[in-house]
Amino acid sequence: MDVTNEKWAIFWCGILRPIIFEQIEPEGVNKYLKKIAQNEVVFPDGQKKKPSLSTLRRKLKKFRQGGFNSLFRKKRCDKGKSRSVSSEIIDKAVALKKEQPYRSDRTINRFLQEQDSIIIPRSTLYRHLKQEGATRLKLGVSKMKVRKRIVKEHTHDLWVGDFEEGPYVMEQNEVLPTYLCAFIDHYSRYIVDARYYLRQNLDILIDSWIRALALHGTPRILYVDNAKVYHSHGLKIACYKINTRLKHRPKGEPETGGLIERFFQTVQNQFESEVRSKEILSLEDLNRKYNAWQSMAYHKDIHTEINQQPEQAYQEGLQKIREVEINEVIYAFMQKVLRTVNRTYSDIQLNKKYFRVDKKFRGDRVEVRYDIFSHVEIIEVYSLRGEYLGKGYLHNREEGEKAESQEKSGIPEHDYLELLVRQHKKAIDSQTKGIDYREVVNGRPWPFHSFANTFASLLGRKGGITGFTSEELEKLKKTYNQSLSINKEMLLEAFELSDIKTLPYIIHELKLLIKKKGE
Repeated sequence: MDVTNEKWAIFWCGILRPIIFEQIEPEGVNKYLKKIAQNEVVFPDGQKKKPSLSTLRRKLKKFRQGGFNSLFRKKRCDKGKSRSVSSEIIDKAVALKKEQPYRSDRTINRFLQEQDSIIIPRSTLYRHLKQEGATRLKLGVSKMKVRKRIVKEHTHDLWVGDFEEGPYVMEQNEVLPTYLCAFIDHYSRYIVDARYYLRQNLDILIDSWIRALALHGTPRILYVDNAKVYHSHGLKIACYKINTRLKHRPKGEPETGGLIERFFQTVQNQFESEVRSKEILSLEDLNRKYNAWQSMAYHKDIHTEINQQPEQAYQEGLQKIREVEINEVIYAFMQKVLRTVNRTYSDIQLNKKYFRVDKKFRGDRVEVRYDIFSHVEIIEVYSLRGEYLGKGYLHNREEGEKAESQEKSGIPEHDYLELLVRQHKKAIDSQTKGIDYREVVNGRPWPFHSFANTFASLLGRKGGITGFTSEELEKLKKTYNQSLSINKEMLLEAFELSDIKTLPYIIHELKLLIKKKGE
């Protein structure tokens, strides 16, 4: 039945109810109808007016003759048919579409205009094509995919990452745009890392991703956009090294990125709207306030999609943390180029700079490896067969032999990767105005995430490093940075010496042990 007709029939029956159920004597029917015709009533279409006496008599007559269904409005005999275009023209348009399903409304109208001097409006044409089953979808030539919902069973099964434009900030009296780089855990909707930057390119992506890896371990699948930045060889190599499957969003299919896009919408509505309503912030203040919103609001609010708090879902879905060697990830992003050592100056030109190498390699074709994200001062030199030949040091050709004296023979005192880490941190700090890049990367025998996870295990906290508050993690980090000699044995000893098994007391005992070993 037609719902609209049912509403109208119920309306008229309601007005005529006393007559229908014989609550009024036959001689009083006419008087009752005249009384109703004098009062305004609200009709089903929302209009407020008086029903005419003739209409009331006609509706009553219909009900007595045919009952409830007789009050339905009669369907138009030409319903669904065009009143401005003849059926012959419509049939011709349908035939043209079926003949070649890929014909557009413009193509079909060109035929009709030439043959019949008529053009059918686009909306009218497609309405009739759909009624006649003559659309691409109904003709079976549509390439639209039938999608299925992505479902993951555990935390860190799948991370989704992307960039989004953020609010403007004030830096050194300049108003600059920002970009939010975020990685979200699919199962729990927990944000494993997100922060605002002044650019959106590969080094920013790596900065955010490495932070997430250092705190949460590696995911099984990393799902990112199809932009060029996500197709770098370094990212592919790093994913292979840490056994993470790299997947890209298919071209022309934005729907598959709905999870991260929905998060960005939440950020815009709940956080950035507040930021934009106040005075402009610095980048540091913007990230500080964002971190507070993420920790205290987003992670603690019930997520409508999973009907649970993201931080609670994260803990419940966490099976294990797949730890990763961060230096291996960093090394994967080193750039490799071929160069010829200059015969006269015994150096290699790279990005308009010169690097002095051993004299015996003059004229040789070599492979140069360097960190593309840092202010390069040292490069690694390899033969074309992959044999390590040594290092090249930044120098000025005009200084002649004076620069040559900077060369060092034998094993260098400092580890090269450690130097890269420091240089990379310095470069990103200057580019992102104070963001502490790679704070978690230090190449120590016992990484910070292992230290924090062990601490959490001793305290009986689930989820490892994520079981601590931001304040507690800050205290742990400061203690960890006090000494390079901190190891698992020291932590266990501090735990045993502590009379009260709480974080402040254990940290106190650990500091005493550090001081003792320092003596």
